[in-house]
Amino acid sequence: MEIPTIVIPPVETIETISIPLPTADVPSYIPMVVPPSDLQTEEEPEGTASEKEPESPGMRKVDIPFTDKQMPVPETEILVTATTTAVVSVAATLTATAAFKYVVTAMKPILKTTWKKISQSKKKVS
Repeated sequence: MEIPTIVIPPVETIETISIPLPTADVPSYIPMVVPPSDLQTEEEPEGTASEKEPESPGMRKVDIPFTDKQMPVPETEILVTATTTAVVSVAATLTATAAFKYVVTAMKPILKTTWKKISQSKKKVS
């Protein structure tokens, strides 16, 4: 008995195709700056230029320790108003949360029994 064989032809080499990367000419322009015709230079009178920042009337500055920085702090009335508002809003939120929890625990059994009675009466009617 003879073993069958397969004759495979020789492999031809295939050249890879080289595709060049695309290029594009991006248009560009140099912007032309035209000053207005009524442009005039402002002259500062001598001796009035100051490097200090103008202080707002309602702000005072507090020195920060160990630095050369100052931090602006609002007036006392503004701080008192902001603090009072924050305290009242937190107190109202905590009170409302406690009241809502109490109402939920009180109403839950009542609503459950009412729901059971309604569902039982509907079953009897059907």
